[in-house]
Amino acid sequence: MQEPTARPVGPYASGPPPAALTVHSASLDHFRAAELWRALVIGVVVVAYTLFALVTWPVRRRGRTLADAASEGLVNGFEVLGPTFVKVGQLMASSSGVFPAPLANACLRCLDDVPPVPAQEARRVIEADLGHPVDVLFASFDDVPLAAASVAQVHGCVLPDGREAVIKVQRPDIFRRMVVDLRTAYWGARILEKLFEFFRIANATAIIRDLHAATMTELNSAVEADRQARFRTNIGAFGDNKGVTTPEVYWDYCGPHVICMERMYGLPLDRFPDLVHMDTRMLIRRGVKVWIESVILHGPFHGDVHAGNLWVLDDGRIAMLDFGIVGELPESWRQILRDMFYATLIDGDFSRMARGIRSLGYATDNDATDDEIGLQVAAALAPLLGRDLGELRLSELIMALIGIGKKWGVASPEELVLFGKQLGYFERYATELAPGWVIGQDLFLFRNVFPDAVATKALELGVELPDE
Repeated sequence: MQEPTARPVGPYASGPPPAALTVHSASLDHFRAAELWRALVIGVVVVAYTLFALVTWPVRRRGRTLADAASEGLVNGFEVLGPTFVKVGQLMASSSGVFPAPLANACLRCLDDVPPVPAQEARRVIEADLGHPVDVLFASFDDVPLAAASVAQVHGCVLPDGREAVIKVQRPDIFRRMVVDLRTAYWGARILEKLFEFFRIANATAIIRDLHAATMTELNSAVEADRQARFRTNIGAFGDNKGVTTPEVYWDYCGPHVICMERMYGLPLDRFPDLVHMDTRMLIRRGVKVWIESVILHGPFHGDVHAGNLWVLDDGRIAMLDFGIVGELPESWRQILRDMFYATLIDGDFSRMARGIRSLGYATDNDATDDEIGLQVAAALAPLLGRDLGELRLSELIMALIGIGKKWGVASPEELVLFGKQLGYFERYATELAPGWVIGQDLFLFRNVFPDAVATKALELGVELPDE
């Protein structure tokens, strides 16, 4: 065996070049021989697995309905068809209000780990990206992956200088395979929309377009690693937030299809019984504070904060993992959110939101004053703001804000929906980790967003804010 080298080895040793940070999106409109063949395969697999589930339902009923059986058969087909359809299943599982309950429930399986590719294939991807055999690159490399998802899998390794790390490796040929699948799915969605009202209402083609855009970005490892590195820097922008982290990216060992980063040890945030010895209220407050600052002050925010991506580390810090999905709101919407949070938290005056609303085109052709616009916003949000503090949900405020925009003909960015969904995750964690805590009334979360106003309000209320 060759001795590991301690020299920088990867193409991104000095950071990724600008060209590597450009997301190249293959067109969805192409439909050629590869897509036609894939469509036939998809049709056969979906029909075969669904029919098998229906035929065997009478003898394997176990309290399941016929719809449950058909849905489980369809998801079995998704798993056979591979990464793209696993991601479609994940999308359905996280959009239970759009898809029938039996289908959304069956798709929950798609959120679990998927079978990994053989270690030799993962090694070949690493060696092609970094230009050296794995045994030369690392002091040790674990062939058994720590986790495997639809797009990539994660292996443990030790760098030549002794640092423990993990390396995220894309599945071989994943880009080509997913492009063919997405084109085929888009073609199928267009046909289904013409044939069935349900798919028209669900806007199936838009769902595939959104999945396509997210997937093209997720398949760019340089973009993901760059986002993670920037997020890590932003955490410490104000000199606090020492109880929150994200893994350091080791650029020397990154390439177009691999990301190497610091290894961290801990537990997923939803392992509630294992966290009873900790100050879980402070834990979740710190995590939400960093996340809200990323949305409102820095721009890019973590767009997939399910418990598998939020860990409580052995040293008591909370870590945010996996930056494959990241959102960023336009500045006009960030200003609207700042104004809404200020009104909700500090003074109840929603008229300040008028400037942001005007920048989006509303009220530019009439004589509505700032106060009148503020009253309309307050009236729309009043049913939520009038609740007891313990029932106030910021995620519902965001969805109400989206509803206001629709009423006025103002399009809301997709990232605003993504933002609201992540708030919903945090609120569910808070139910277990910090009973009675209300995100929308916690001055601590906004200390760096509105420093002077929060300090004044805290003094007025006699509230002592934590140091970090």
